[in-house]
Amino acid sequence: MTLHDDAALVLKAYEGTAEQAELRQVYLDHLSAHPDGMWKACEAGHLTASALVVDVERGRVLLTLHKKLQMWLQMGGHCEPGDASLAVAALREATEESGIEGLTLLPGGPVTLDRHAIPAPCNWHLDVQYAALAPAGAVEAISEESLDLRWFAYDEVAAVADASVVRLVEQTRRRTG
Repeated sequence: MTLHDDAALVLKAYEGTAEQAELRQVYLDHLSAHPDGMWKACEAGHLTASALVVDVERGRVLLTLHKKLQMWLQMGGHCEPGDASLAVAALREATEESGIEGLTLLPGGPVTLDRHAIPAPCNWHLDVQYAALAPAGAVEAISEESLDLRWFAYDEVAAVADASVVRLVEQTRRRTG
């Protein structure tokens, strides 16, 4: 199965709010119209995979201060040819950008979807957002893509991040109880 096929299956199975259902259809239409819709080279936009790193026991999330965008975000980015699935891409990105080994994705597939404009050459990111559970005692290590990494209590996120990150945190908290 190709990454494109995996993405279509994941999106068809994804359940969310009515707003998310409309966005899911935008993603599916994009994949249908663009065989290269998984790759950065697709000028009309492309799917990306991200994961919010969560320490459920301590009620906090790890965010990265993105070097190019100068924003606090979850870990994530472009899919790569070696990624067997969106879940693999999200977990790879979370591991690379957080430096934390042993992350596991929260069961149940993607947590949210977020479409956002990005400066050229990307145009649009159609982000498929997962949550990754940090193992006990996890220690982060900054990557070359970040200016900073920092743990934030759930209730601190709204003060530093945009609405898409806040929504991702809220939906992750609903799933983790």
